[in-house]
Amino acid sequence: MRVALLTEGGYPYARGESVLWCDRLVRGLSGHEFEVYALSRSARQEAGGRYDLPPNVRHVRTAPLWGPAAQPPVDGAGARGLTGRRERRRFAECFAELAAAICVPADPGGTTGAVQAGSAATDGAAAAERFATGLYGLADLAREYGGLPAAVRSELAVRVLESACRAPGALRAVQTAQVSDLLAVVDRLERALRPLSSDWLDEAPGSLGLASVDLCHAVGGGPAALAGLLAARAAGTPLLITEYGVRLREHYLTAAVAPGAAGAPVRALLAAFQGRLAQEAYARAQLITPGNTHARRWQERCGASRERLRTVYPGMDAEPFTEVGEAVMDVPPGADAASGTHPALVWVGRVEPAKDLVALLHAFAEIRRSLPEARLRIVETGPGAAPDAAGYAAHLRSLAAHLFPDEAADARSVGRSPVTFEEIGGPTAPSLADAYASGSVAVLSSVVEGFPVSLVEAMFCARATVSTDVGAVCEVIGGTGLVVPPRNPSALADACLALLRDPARRTRLGAAARARALELFTVEQNIEAFRGIYLELMSHTHRAGEDAVAEDGTPLPFAHPAESHVPGRWASSARPSAAALAAGTAPGSRRPRFPAQPTSPDGPGRARHAAVGGAAVAARPGQEDQ
Repeated sequence: MRVALLTEGGYPYARGESVLWCDRLVRGLSGHEFEVYALSRSARQEAGGRYDLPPNVRHVRTAPLWGPAAQPPVDGAGARGLTGRRERRRFAECFAELAAAICVPADPGGTTGAVQAGSAATDGAAAAERFATGLYGLADLAREYGGLPAAVRSELAVRVLESACRAPGALRAVQTAQVSDLLAVVDRLERALRPLSSDWLDEAPGSLGLASVDLCHAVGGGPAALAGLLAARAAGTPLLITEYGVRLREHYLTAAVAPGAAGAPVRALLAAFQGRLAQEAYARAQLITPGNTHARRWQERCGASRERLRTVYPGMDAEPFTEVGEAVMDVPPGADAASGTHPALVWVGRVEPAKDLVALLHAFAEIRRSLPEARLRIVETGPGAAPDAAGYAAHLRSLAAHLFPDEAADARSVGRSPVTFEEIGGPTAPSLADAYASGSVAVLSSVVEGFPVSLVEAMFCARATVSTDVGAVCEVIGGTGLVVPPRNPSALADACLALLRDPARRTRLGAAARARALELFTVEQNIEAFRGIYLELMSHTHRAGEDAVAEDGTPLPFAHPAESHVPGRWASSARPSAAALAAGTAPGSRRPRFPAQPTSPDGPGRARHAAVGGAAVAARPGQEDQ
């Protein structure tokens, strides 16, 4: 099977656990061929290099979402751009449809703002239809005339957007938009719409293009999904969307953290665009795989159909934590599993405001009053992504020095603070496993969190955890740790004290946490889920075009039977054709029945496989897909 992996600001250029699952997926499904279509977010990201790609990644095609757009080719009909009156009029009509859709009040799902009086479900459906009309109209123009960057940034686009903002019934927040706001919006829209102007549908040296792949797998419902939407529209290619961090949620969080970076009209228009784009992507995708229930609720709020949602937890490598996790099992009941002589709390992650380490320091101050021998280790895995991460880290060190002056055992000893700031790779924490092994309890104090990777790592290490109730924390913990409200240092301190004073309880919770993590969050579970999903989508993909019917005129139900992707030899010497299998004319075959869409409502385990023509689709353990 040839799979197009569509990414935005991630694999194969970015680093970190949030995109590492892509590399594990590609390597785990070595029987499939992959082509990676990457949207990069900065020149620095591209200059940083990319992963060492496995042999089954045939080609990587990159398009930037930064800097000036690529110029159209100098030869061919697409080189002249939108210079004629007719082309400009078509562009104005399509862009007006898109602008009108993002300027109207929210749909009933609530994706673009507060629902105003008089709005109804029909208004939301009409706005979604206008957005789709404008979006695909712009795509046709880009395909025909060689791209849209200059047109979207033009004075004509600004005037069209201004008219939509001033139209009756427009969102109140956009009615006051000034020329500077409109210029900022069209600049961001041009970058977000660049996939419409890319040549990814066409062949290139080493690549057959999106029009020839069997499946598009988009990592996110934002601009990365645009290329998948175009392939689905042009060639009927099935689209799978996987989101471990909902793109629309990330946009809202960015605006909340730095509200002064853009005015209210800019934030409202861009949020509306992201909401409409996510709604269109969810409506056209054959299947959507959120990484947790928290992301699933966001997707449902954006209009995703429940029958097309299937939770697949991100796969993480448990091997680096095996030694530490198994060592806990050898500790006698009631003993301390931590290697240190003092009860210690350990926090691991990127130091940034969303992690709320200020609350953790104040909570530790309360812990020290009741348990003076307690220690706190703050282990940084890398620089924070927030703009003010460096200043926040300096503030934390200053606060720790104020709350916890250096202490000395006697008059001749050197003082030492009970709070230490360390980095992975340093002498005290050579690896993540060493960091978790040095603590009695792992703590997460965030006020904003998606999928808590650090908690899963602590669970692999069989560590009891205390966490704030944010994001997917409760879903991940599942009763194997203590959960407290965010921004509540007193509750955080009480929960930590309860575990620090009870080694037997820590051991029991840590063992249960490790068992849960090994059951749900390993790489193997993730790969097996997507192995089944790929085969299922292929078996449900209907043919399109001239070869949509068999020789006898019978409609062919799918383009690629799942048997063609399962290893093994056919009974006869001549391999039956896809048309014969689908029509039921192959020797020993029967005409299959299967639903129009996957019907499994949800489940993080192995996906349900279809059985086509009497042959089981699920691969046996140890086999690879052909």
